Amino acid sequence: MQTVRSRLLDVRDAFASNLRSRDLRRAQLSFGAAWTSEWALTVGLAVVAFREGGASAVGLVALIRLTPGAVAGPYLATIADRMRRERVIVAIGLIRGASLGLMAIVLASDGPTVVVYALAVVATIAGTPFRAAHSALLPSLCTTPDQLTSANAVRGMLDSLSTLIGPLIAAVLLEVGSPATVFAAAASASGWSGWLVLRLDYEAPAHPGDEGKATMLADMREGARALAANRDLARLIGLGVSQTFTRGCLNVLTVVVAIDLLDMGEAGVGVLSAAVGVGAIFGSVGASLLVGSHRLGRWFGLSIVLWGLPLVLIGAFPEQAAALGLLAVIGVGNALLDVSGFSLMARLAPNEVLARVFGIFEALIALSIGLGSVVTPVVIDVLDARGALVALGAVCPVLALLSWRRLRGIDDSMEARDEELTRLRAVPMLRPLPVPVMDHLARNLTREEVPAGQPVFEQGDQGDRFYVIAAGEADVFGDSRRIRTLQGGDSFGEIALLRDVPRTAEVRARTQLDLYTLTRDVFVPAVSGYGPAAAAGDEAVVSMLDTFRPRGIGV
Repeated sequence: MQTVRSRLLDVRDAFASNLRSRDLRRAQLSFGAAWTSEWALTVGLAVVAFREGGASAVGLVALIRLTPGAVAGPYLATIADRMRRERVIVAIGLIRGASLGLMAIVLASDGPTVVVYALAVVATIAGTPFRAAHSALLPSLCTTPDQLTSANAVRGMLDSLSTLIGPLIAAVLLEVGSPATVFAAAASASGWSGWLVLRLDYEAPAHPGDEGKATMLADMREGARALAANRDLARLIGLGVSQTFTRGCLNVLTVVVAIDLLDMGEAGVGVLSAAVGVGAIFGSVGASLLVGSHRLGRWFGLSIVLWGLPLVLIGAFPEQAAALGLLAVIGVGNALLDVSGFSLMARLAPNEVLARVFGIFEALIALSIGLGSVVTPVVIDVLDARGALVALGAVCPVLALLSWRRLRGIDDSMEARDEELTRLRAVPMLRPLPVPVMDHLARNLTREEVPAGQPVFEQGDQGDRFYVIAAGEADVFGDSRRIRTLQGGDSFGEIALLRDVPRTAEVRARTQLDLYTLTRDVFVPAVSGYGPAAAAGDEAVVSMLDTFRPRGIGV
């Protein structure tokens, strides 16, 4: 009982940190508005396509809409690694809003449907890097892994709400108006999404800027190399693609189930889609308990299972009440996936290529959704609707079970890293650093043991490392005089690195020392490249030099 209470308190504190941060609030609301717009667009466009040519047209239009965005996505995502990421989100909101508004005008004036489809392609291309930019932005607004997990939980909850609100708005507007009305509402939501992040106030990571304008293709390759080099990250993205393939299947299956299998009519498409949103809202409440969890990999695997298994059961029990309940279970899986998957991916990928990695993922999402949308009508023709539900729904559970052992391994490695982060967070000058920078430091930590009586370094040596004591004690000597004794959790070595001078004192192991070490090329850019950390580092250096200033060394 105490453990549950403690976890709930952790969740409360983590969510409160999101609410207290103006930047996080606005970034989260921007996501909710953008995703409400996307879901309304998806329902409205599916109805337009179904009127034109049935289930096959729904799948074909989805493929045509998503493929160009998938191709352009990785290229566009490089922009979010080269400039402030919120500016990318603003541009996306404006372009999508304009495209969706024109779609409404064309359809309301009985213009050519092909123009509506073409504008939907433009809106989709513009929106493809949105989640990549947003996913890369969130870690820079967070200072601890728990705050990042809670930020993804909040975003997952907003995703769930938009999964409910977007289709419901579409269903109501389809009932009282037309698809053109749906597109107009989606345009307004998209524009608001961009406006919300106009003035975020945070210290953005350094970007290559103009010097890299001719190397954007190289930037794309660098993101792909970072993904290929990390097998755990690649596995997570592969499982995520299986989920989005199933999502593409669901876009078509929802229309077929609502209109042909359950006789719910066109508005039933919105109702069934909203059932996913209802489940996602309840799932988001449960997913918030993942804040502080060291088993995100296993929860991610479960979320993949929950995306496919309900479809198998709908195929076995094609009843309206059962379908609504089972689609709600998919929503629960979606909520778990948003929190666990994006938190893990953000921590596994290097920050400097984070948007590019997410851009590749978003491109694969678009392609897999389009592929699922095209494959589904073919499978329906071969197996009928119920057979297609069973066959396509089995994909995710099978792949998740095959990956279960490796997902447990990811959990073990992240738990070890969190222990290292706890040590680093105890260092005052490192405490202000955002999550991506801290994870970078943790990835580059090495361990070193120094026997009792042996020096770690001597006064006058060239400084090449920063040290944090994991266990043991050490004495600091300046000009052969003992200045102080260091214990577990204390750090040393920063003066030579931050002031670029020889070692100002000797540090000798009083007992067996177990040390965490960071090399100069990792430590200095992290501290000096972020204002609050640089200020804290300078304060620490001044304080130590006030205690002891060596002879003959200018600092």
